[in-house]
Amino acid sequence: MLDKTCIVTGTNTGIGYETAKALCMKGAKVIMICRTEEKAKKAQSEILKSIPKAQIDWAIADLSSQKQIREAVDTLKKGYDKVDVLVNNAGSWFSEFGLTEDGIERQWAINHLCPFLLTHLMVPLMRQSPDARVINVSSDSHFHGKIHFQDVNLSKNYHGLRAYAQSKLANVLFTKEFDRRNPFKNLKIHAVQPGLVKTDIGIKHTISFHAIMWKLRRLAGVSPEKGAATSIYLASSKEVQNINGKYWDNCKQKPASKNANSKENAERLWELSKEMTHISEYF
Repeated sequence: MLDKTCIVTGTNTGIGYETAKALCMKGAKVIMICRTEEKAKKAQSEILKSIPKAQIDWAIADLSSQKQIREAVDTLKKGYDKVDVLVNNAGSWFSEFGLTEDGIERQWAINHLCPFLLTHLMVPLMRQSPDARVINVSSDSHFHGKIHFQDVNLSKNYHGLRAYAQSKLANVLFTKEFDRRNPFKNLKIHAVQPGLVKTDIGIKHTISFHAIMWKLRRLAGVSPEKGAATSIYLASSKEVQNINGKYWDNCKQKPASKNANSKENAERLWELSKEMTHISEYF
């Protein structure tokens, strides 16, 4: 990974932090995208403690805000002329319904529209790499998901688990449709299932009952370091250089859900996502 530049979202803790740390260990220059400068500096400091020669930079953005995503990319384009790897790792889980400043349900905005928009904005820099890779962190929760096209905000029937499963299904549909439409042979895309991981995703923005249930459930989970392993493998391995548009678990390909393989739903989601992110031409 020497001379390669990698962007990882949601890097201050958990899977994202371990992904960034491992890529630094492999010699890559890593740009963390974090929500606050305080969190970015803390993560940077922790990585430098264990890897003193790490090349670690950061950009700040609340990934629920399309304005802030665009501003962060504008800043990155001033400092970098090439990006080799983009890991769309940031994810959220909310017990209660809420809208972003763009009027979009928060899980849909962060878990799906952010990767869709950020990847679009990074394509010009990734075209400059001979071996560019996008990695979307999804979940086997997508097997329980359905895209509620008439109301993706779930404003009339919200439930945190329903919203999460929908967003994770959208990650896989986006991955597959990107693969079908992508005109650049040097740019590959993958979707990842990290497994049940011991993180705080089910605690931060949840009601007390859901937080207790998540604490119990995650006891059976793997460490964030192990949860990051497939993302790291896809970012760095020469073995996957010519593989594209697949769903991965434990560093191996596996079949995605029937809904995730629906070309009709993927095309419909693509057009809806373009509309919601105000993109006229994706590539």
